[in-house]
Amino acid sequence: MSARSKARKRALDLLYASEMRSESPTGALDRAIVDGEGPTNDYTAELVRGVVEHQWRIDKLLTTYAQGWSLDRMPAVDRNVLRLGVWELLYADDVPDAVAVSEAMHLVRDLSTDDSPSFVNGVLGGIVRDKATLIA
Repeated sequence: MSARSKARKRALDLLYASEMRSESPTGALDRAIVDGEGPTNDYTAELVRGVVEHQWRIDKLLTTYAQGWSLDRMPAVDRNVLRLGVWELLYADDVPDAVAVSEAMHLVRDLSTDDSPSFVNGVLGGIVRDKATLIA
């Protein structure tokens, strides 16, 4: 597993755990750093902070592109993988779109439901298709 793949997994762990605990993801990240529990890869912090900074817009896009699914109805793992994927698609200039989608698919394939890969692929595919109009 590449260093960036590990960073994505750790970012997902932080986003998911903070949501389950009803705490700030950046607070959880900062606490993990202070406690010496990581992350060891700077990209993890970049992902978490990026998702938090743009979460309102990311969640609005997810609501639009996840036809028939509200954010609350999505499995928590899928919701947070999608947030990471959308952040990489729209804000990480050094990550090719195909890599962002592939990495998101890998995470949900390993960690979520049997239906999650097709759902996540469909949502991210729609965002990739319309990306030129979404970048502001």
